[in-house]
Amino acid sequence: MVVGSALGAFAVARPSPLLLFRGHKAFKFRPLSSSSSSAEPSRKLVLYSKPGCCLCDGLKEKLHAAFLLPGPDSLNDVDLQIRDITSNPVWENAYQYEIPVLAKVLSDGTEVALPRLSPRLGVELLHKKIAAALKQQ
Repeated sequence: MVVGSALGAFAVARPSPLLLFRGHKAFKFRPLSSSSSSAEPSRKLVLYSKPGCCLCDGLKEKLHAAFLLPGPDSLNDVDLQIRDITSNPVWENAYQYEIPVLAKVLSDGTEVALPRLSPRLGVELLHKKIAAALKQQ
């Protein structure tokens, strides 16, 4: 189910099962330093993409670099799941003309698509936009 908003973001029921892909390899961004007593809820993002999409590949590269930047708004604890839309007809129907789509996973499991992030953005600006989006409830 897709619900529009004035901000251009939309909520989507969480599809199942979760697929973790980067090409053919599963991966997860992990914190550089682990702390077992984190009071902050886990931060999760989903990137809807497909193989051979140059925009998707460009955004993946920038995301990887942005997640490695240090600082007070560090993203190194964010769990990023990459979903190949060609592996699920629901995802393909929803995102075939929109990829890459980056969505924030809310605590109830629903996803909210972030405003389109161009792979042409600089790493610092991409980092800043994602950090701001993750702070919003």
